[in-house]
Amino acid sequence: MKKDNCPYCAYGPYLAKFGYLAFETETSSVIVFKDQTHKGRMIVSYKKDHIAEIKDLQEEERNKFMKDVSDVANAIQEAYHPDRINYGAYGDTLGHLHIHLCPKYKDEFEWGGTFQMNTGNLASDEECEKVALEIKKYYKG
Repeated sequence: MKKDNCPYCAYGPYLAKFGYLAFETETSSVIVFKDQTHKGRMIVSYKKDHIAEIKDLQEEERNKFMKDVSDVANAIQEAYHPDRINYGAYGDTLGHLHIHLCPKYKDEFEWGGTFQMNTGNLASDEECEKVALEIKKYYKG
């Protein structure tokens, strides 16, 4: 079941505060995180239901979701060539299964530490669309 006020279920203005829908797969929503302090930062969100934890998915659905995460990570790698991609699965406030994929570069912002959730540096929808197109170009899911 989906929740009306969840940005990952309802999209619209809820999602637009922090994210830009790039595309969808059978299982996931692939979202450009508007704080592009780390160029190419994305979110992969489970789209079928308002599920809070990866442990709550059946094996087949979990495998599809994690394949989407991996495929988006590969697209980020091809598009932006980071030294590492950090992954974050936080759900304390929204309670919807989603994973942040944050490209990091040696000796640059936040290298060697945890990435911030929001620096306040939000990209415009036009900038987000450019990132979305770049990720789609390399996505092989």
